[in-house]
Amino acid sequence: MDAAPTTPGPTSTAETGRWLVVVDTDDVDVRHREVPEMLAAEGLSVVGYYPRLGVAVVERDDDRLEGLRLRCRQRRRPLTLLPERTYQALDRPGDAADSTAPADPAGPPFADTAEHTWGLQAVRAVASAATGAGVSVAVLDTGFAVDHPDFRDRRVTAESFIDGEGPEDGHGHGTHCIGTACGPRTAGTVRGYGVAPAAEIFAGKVLGADGGGSDASILAGLDWALQQECAVISMSLGSDVREVHPPYVAAGRRALEQGSLIVAAAGNNASRSAGDPGFVGAPANSPFVLAVGALDAELGIADFSARTLPRRGGQVDVAAPGVEIFSSWAGEQQHRTIGGTSMATPHVAGVAALLAESTGLRGRALWAAIVQEAVRLDLPSLDVGSGLTVVPPVEQLAEAPAEDPVEDSTEGPAT
Repeated sequence: MDAAPTTPGPTSTAETGRWLVVVDTDDVDVRHREVPEMLAAEGLSVVGYYPRLGVAVVERDDDRLEGLRLRCRQRRRPLTLLPERTYQALDRPGDAADSTAPADPAGPPFADTAEHTWGLQAVRAVASAATGAGVSVAVLDTGFAVDHPDFRDRRVTAESFIDGEGPEDGHGHGTHCIGTACGPRTAGTVRGYGVAPAAEIFAGKVLGADGGGSDASILAGLDWALQQECAVISMSLGSDVREVHPPYVAAGRRALEQGSLIVAAAGNNASRSAGDPGFVGAPANSPFVLAVGALDAELGIADFSARTLPRRGGQVDVAAPGVEIFSSWAGEQQHRTIGGTSMATPHVAGVAALLAESTGLRGRALWAAIVQEAVRLDLPSLDVGSGLTVVPPVEQLAEAPAEDPVEDSTEGPAT
């Protein structure tokens, strides 16, 4: 169904004033050749076009957008037009710094020790022989501290999609997420904190030094990650919108088709202690993006972690450690403890890399393995989906072939 470029009211703080053009089609030739030709024929000012996704960002021009809508209708091409939105890193900073001294392991089920963070213990990465070797993991965030001493001998490809900023992390959030997903697992000067310590790292800077970005930067990063054939794409970012956002329906579907799994933070908009469970925002609410909720060290749902929406695509799929998570940081500080669904997401991305290495699974099959092997918790599935993401024994996976977890219909939400 076509979505006409209706005239909205004043642009909200969550919109940029530009528009998204989504042509969600399986036809590669249409995405790579025909769509750019149609955009050029209408004379639209194109900010960026991402052929692997079939999505463009254009300057708003109602007459030209209407012409594009009619042209797509004549050619029987699916089209959605909608405003471009802004996004933020989804962390909850808490304490600004962290001591490198280990926490007392007595008391809760999990606690940091001198050897490992509680998150590594909870997802069972500590006992895994897999390291993520040979698997490419893209973390789309605020960039990466490429000179961080913990990553001195690692292969890192860094790229910026933020105008006027290089790939260096001027915020810290991206370096923290990369550390959790792919940092060192063996204790050195500090405890081990990385789930997949040998994965190849692709650091896409899609959020600026202020922690913010837009659809244009995020989609550019996704297109780049698919071009690099990354098996796992981790996004600890979001926008608090209830509606499923069509560009990430298209992006998630295209990624799965190409053997890539997008993992995204469910959102930090809940305040459960005040009776507000929140809701899964974009891009995690796409039915083709694996949405991650946050757990504390007692495996309870984090107060801020968003709950499933009662609609297709708005569900929390799995949960992972997301409270008081120790990892790498940019600048002289080098390490920091923070929380958020941002911190839960790279735990799942790291587990996905371990499974991808040990089983060869990719795309939909990798999604299925993560969901099916999660440890069930005594919590509502609305909050934690299938449960706590863990690294299962490889022989356990071999016993039960994974089923496709994505809904039978691949048409996505109506647009």
